Amino acid sequence: MDQWRSHSALFSGNAPLLEALFGAYLVDPGSVPPHWRAWFDALPSVADRSPAPPTRTVSGMPCDVRQVSVLQLINAHRFLGVRHADLDPLKRFPQPGVPELDPAHYGLTADDNGRLFDTGSLVAPAQATLSDILYILRRTYCGTLAAEYMYISDNAHKRWLQARLEGCLSTPQFDASQKKRILEGLTAAETLEKFLHTRYVGQKRFSLEGAETLIPMLHGVIEGASQRGAQEIVLGMAHRGRINVLVNVLGKPLGQIFGPAQVHVDGALTGDVKYHQGFSTDVTSRNGTIHLALAFNPSHLEIVHPVVRGSVRARQQRRGDHDGTEVVPVILHGDAAFSGQGVVMESLNMSQTRGFTNGGGIHIVINNQIGFTTSDPRDTRSSLYCTDVAKMVEAPVLHVNADDPEAALLAVEIALDYRREFRRNIIIDLVCFRRHGHNEQDEPAVTQPLMYHKIAEHPGTRALYAGRLAAQDVISETGSMDMVAAYRAQLETDERIVQPAVSLYKRAFAANWKAYRDIDWKHPAETFLPLTQLRELAEKACTVPQGFTPHPRVARILADRRDMAAGKLPLDWGMAEILAYASLLRDGYPVRLSGQDSGRGTFFHRHAVLHDQQRERWDAGEYVPLQHIYPNQPHFVVIDSLLSELAVLAFEYGYATAEPDELVIWEAQFGDFANGAQVVIDQFIASGEAKWGRLCGLTLLLPHGQEGQGPEHSSARLERFMQLCANDNIQVCQPTTAAQMFHLIRRQMLRPYRKPLIVMTPKSLLRAKPASSPLEAFTAGEFNVVIGADDVLDAARVRRVVACSGKVYFDLLNASQERGITDIALVRVEQLYPFPRDAFSVERARYPNATELVWAQEEPQNQGAWFSIQHHLRECMAATQTLNYAGRPFAASPAAGYPEVYEAQRKALIDEALK
Repeated sequence: MDQWRSHSALFSGNAPLLEALFGAYLVDPGSVPPHWRAWFDALPSVADRSPAPPTRTVSGMPCDVRQVSVLQLINAHRFLGVRHADLDPLKRFPQPGVPELDPAHYGLTADDNGRLFDTGSLVAPAQATLSDILYILRRTYCGTLAAEYMYISDNAHKRWLQARLEGCLSTPQFDASQKKRILEGLTAAETLEKFLHTRYVGQKRFSLEGAETLIPMLHGVIEGASQRGAQEIVLGMAHRGRINVLVNVLGKPLGQIFGPAQVHVDGALTGDVKYHQGFSTDVTSRNGTIHLALAFNPSHLEIVHPVVRGSVRARQQRRGDHDGTEVVPVILHGDAAFSGQGVVMESLNMSQTRGFTNGGGIHIVINNQIGFTTSDPRDTRSSLYCTDVAKMVEAPVLHVNADDPEAALLAVEIALDYRREFRRNIIIDLVCFRRHGHNEQDEPAVTQPLMYHKIAEHPGTRALYAGRLAAQDVISETGSMDMVAAYRAQLETDERIVQPAVSLYKRAFAANWKAYRDIDWKHPAETFLPLTQLRELAEKACTVPQGFTPHPRVARILADRRDMAAGKLPLDWGMAEILAYASLLRDGYPVRLSGQDSGRGTFFHRHAVLHDQQRERWDAGEYVPLQHIYPNQPHFVVIDSLLSELAVLAFEYGYATAEPDELVIWEAQFGDFANGAQVVIDQFIASGEAKWGRLCGLTLLLPHGQEGQGPEHSSARLERFMQLCANDNIQVCQPTTAAQMFHLIRRQMLRPYRKPLIVMTPKSLLRAKPASSPLEAFTAGEFNVVIGADDVLDAARVRRVVACSGKVYFDLLNASQERGITDIALVRVEQLYPFPRDAFSVERARYPNATELVWAQEEPQNQGAWFSIQHHLRECMAATQTLNYAGRPFAASPAAGYPEVYEAQRKALIDEALK
């Protein structure tokens, strides 16, 4: 009902419009649209009313209509005032005409300026003259700070924003000391860029010039957030202005940015360019020490947005900061990227969902009014403003002219208060310009002659503001120039611009990664459990509350799981997973699992979330057994995510890089759906450690296997992950039994080794008996990186060793048994990378008379592991052996769509492997 009300025409947010319509109807029913006239006619108090008294007229217009016109004028400024605001420092376009903002549009004339009118919901005296009303409206909505918010459906949000904006006329009131601090920030921003331009000639730095107001804004964010209880701020931004932010906000010494890297040239850490670098530090604000972290980011611009949100969520979880007071995400965007890249929509869409909320984010769009070389509004986007995508989640937008830094600081204060009040996103659109080209070697005037003619004439925001303060007797021209000289002197000595907190300060909630560095993947871990513990965990994981009615099929699965724990049935994949998670919770490790339908499992195998079939409310009736393993246990969170791969995987990466002691899993609905998140896999998961030294224990579960389901649901693109493997950067595994999955999941946390784990998970094998495991496989053993052939074979008679990985093993095993083959050994490689050379060599050596080693795979020859694994296999072979391939031929598509083709290829690869 509440949702219906919020979208109804009668919702309270539409009150000004309804007031105007009803007022017009009372004067002249024919003046309103027919459907509204019919609606008003049906009201008892109207249909049964006695004839209205005669209406007094002034200058030929009824007074009631004039009052209605004033209310419409107020409403029009709230909706459309931004279109007539003074926002562009370059003033490239003539001010557009907005008829709805003109009193004459409503029949009001100069004669009405001195007349008193009711002000309605305007933050003003109950009655005011039309002149005063216009003054309030134009100062509030048509100045250098202009807001868009009337699309918000929650009336409380709108009234709050109206009170903040109209209450101060969108005009800041800063004292002299605050204004001097703003000028200091502008001075630092501009002087640094000029210093770099002459000191490091020709080096790319992606200058902030034209948007220097960002630096005092970020200073305002830090001070304001700290004042409101924040202990940490996580910043995300693209490359423009990053060096300026590193120096002037986080205090990274310039020598560390531009100086030579202190690394071994032959090491695994190969580094990244300076304008992709992250940094973290503790700084002292006027309200205490606050931790600042700037996320590393590649040139994929907006992809850092969900990464930051994930990092913030992990920090909030660690602190128990459930409303987002203590850890604040601050995300900086470019105008072209904000409107152009789909990950922005995905990230905003997930921002208020249960599994991904942060209590709102502070977003600042550095609106250069150009994207690379495109600035023509006919080409840049289809919407009016670059921020219009934020209206999708009803985030208010504060547009501000970067040449008015005081207005920008007021926008920061409003944004921080709005987030604290409503725990939602808010956008600041900093309308500025880009003094140089896309980088300092680019010549922008080639394609933007008019824009860059205006930029050349612009004196700079600092000069304008310094002149303004001089006119106010806040600071003299000499004092202003002394600021420049003092800052440049700091740069010359490579002195820190922002001093860190005292060296003895220790953060109570800092993550400790030291224990996970320089650890070999072979580090042992005891992953088996005593039988009594397994049965205890199984009992709790299979118990539902009294009165809870699971679906009959789910009830049958729970009953089977109890039989599995009793040893009456072998354990299937779903049970193995549940026990792995339960045991990690018992060991003190939190677990976070997200993906599309991850609670149930795409293939109906997991059932980590149970649903009461007798529920009476849509938002009740869920039960998660793994949240009830024992009192005060670590959290277990399973999230049925929105239909996004890119933003969700980026979020989980950010989460995992901020929390080494939690099992963080992202599961694809089908493995090939990871294609939509390839940027995250390439730029973060596979290379984040090599570029930035960032460890990450994120686990990816990717359903994979040729089962006749066609090209789009067969392959997790194993070959792409194998191609990314180097320097032990990731782990790629393809377990074939339930016990193997159990040990693999536990190994990921119990070893002090934090590298991304890519698991090719099965589909049809989830409940298949051959892939099930006896209870004894969980009470002993470990994850076997290689599984050898059955001991029943006479090793001396084996002439061929067939190595394989995944489901194809069972196809080969069945065919081998049916054909009575006893001279071919089937060896499973369960860990494809890092390749277990020692274990495989030992297994291969069991068959001294085998003259042939064959790699068999179900993927096409140009896909799967074949091309990435050949050199490892050759290094393990005897000198007398040959290496051959058995599998599908080269193919452009991952799998056949025609059943006949699929089956023919399957038989052919089996024949080739077992011939």
